[in-house]
Amino acid sequence: MWTKQHKQRGLGLLIVPVISVCFLSYFGFHAYHGDYGIYATYRYEAREAELTAQLDEVRGRREAIERRVRMIHDGTIDKDMLDEQARKALSLSHADEITIMR
Repeated sequence: MWTKQHKQRGLGLLIVPVISVCFLSYFGFHAYHGDYGIYATYRYEAREAELTAQLDEVRGRREAIERRVRMIHDGTIDKDMLDEQARKALSLSHADEITIMR
């Protein structure tokens, strides 16, 4: 004759679902907040937009400088004007000159 020594508990039935929920929540959290997750993608896109704007600004300044250099190199600028611009940029003058600041 068979006798039942202990009662079957429902706790054993919950072990697999609880472990599955823990794994899914762990990987779900890191899929959103991780280094390569959804939130990080938004941060990278915002940083890309910021750096693109900065690059456009730097390109604009570089083009302006290139234009000024091109104007000097093509021979249309007067030597006195070149001397005046160089002294203004470097803040230099001779000892016997009078400098008027505007």
